[in-house]
Amino acid sequence: MTQVEARGLVAPGYEEVARAFARNFEEGAEVGAAVTVYRRGRPVVELWRGVANPETGRPWRRDTMAVLASLSKTLVTGAALMLTERGVLDLDVPVAHWWPEFAAEGKGGITLRMVLSHRSGVVALDHRPITYEALRTGTPVVEALAAARPEWPPGTAHGYHATTFGHLVGELVRRTTGLTVGRFVAREIAGPLGLDCHIGLPADAVPRLATSLPSQAETLMSGGENPGTSALLAALADPASLAHRVSISSMAADPMLMDEVTRVQVENPSYDGVASATALARFFAALIGEVDGVRLIGPGLVAELRRVHSTGPCRCLLLPATWGLGVMVPDGPQFPADAGLGTAFGLSGANGAFAFADPEHELSFGYLPNRGSAELGVLDARTRRLVAATYRSLADAA
Repeated sequence: MTQVEARGLVAPGYEEVARAFARNFEEGAEVGAAVTVYRRGRPVVELWRGVANPETGRPWRRDTMAVLASLSKTLVTGAALMLTERGVLDLDVPVAHWWPEFAAEGKGGITLRMVLSHRSGVVALDHRPITYEALRTGTPVVEALAAARPEWPPGTAHGYHATTFGHLVGELVRRTTGLTVGRFVAREIAGPLGLDCHIGLPADAVPRLATSLPSQAETLMSGGENPGTSALLAALADPASLAHRVSISSMAADPMLMDEVTRVQVENPSYDGVASATALARFFAALIGEVDGVRLIGPGLVAELRRVHSTGPCRCLLLPATWGLGVMVPDGPQFPADAGLGTAFGLSGANGAFAFADPEHELSFGYLPNRGSAELGVLDARTRRLVAATYRSLADAA
């Protein structure tokens, strides 16, 4: 490997990824960011650049971590599928088998498969909004989920479980292993693979956390001009809409929840996981093959993970989406085949974070910026450039 401007490593044939990464900075789209690509279980690209904290000027380093946003859900999915592989969980057994209280309000037939494919209908917690204290103790969130009423007949439609996904799956992990999902990820995933990733960031790791920057005001303006996203923007502004209820109304107006550093130190497995870009790429690589002797799930379950379980307009976000089990699959505006992702699976975060794996190409990818996404409801242009460069590099790489 060769040194690339003292900010990482690039294997021969992958120089185009480095050029794409540099272009994102040159065009002013980045403040700080990192990207890592694994091929056949080994890193072939590992780049970082910029500043992790613009206020202090702290540079982005190899071990800098950032908030994953919705990508946190992929760690939770990995935990659930590992337990499915071991026979501890079953995709088609009702959740209430392990969690009897969950059967209330017509939820007795909801299966793990329905939750993972965003078909359970248990998407809103506006009846008992999440607080910092609820996250810290866990029990109030579990009780709120047990008391929740599905927003549609379970299994008949799909809608993004933005707030509830991590807690629903996480409670199954806890009930079957005795470990919170954060502790399970630490012991069974991060530990064996040597990953810098956390659901519940330890206090001593906070100095390595990148500061998240909000999207620019013109971002929402741009989204509003897109007919595909204008309905979502209008819904988010309407307290009676499901889009508002599953996101804004499901989180209490709690000052502690507005403090990112405080929030990420408790377990919020729906969107407050933290990782480095290398940890993301390495985790996804271990889903589809061996990484230093560790593989998380077998090929049969990977095939089931990739199978289309839900497609079409999302009941919650009013945007088209195609889901496998806990991950997006082609084709949709957030995971488009025309970016090269036709044989891949993965997920993006509203903050621009993105990761995927592609079994056919023995490829995985992790990207983390600290500047929020400049686009709404579609694959971020920065990410698209990096993904396209990665796939074009495969022909030139050894």
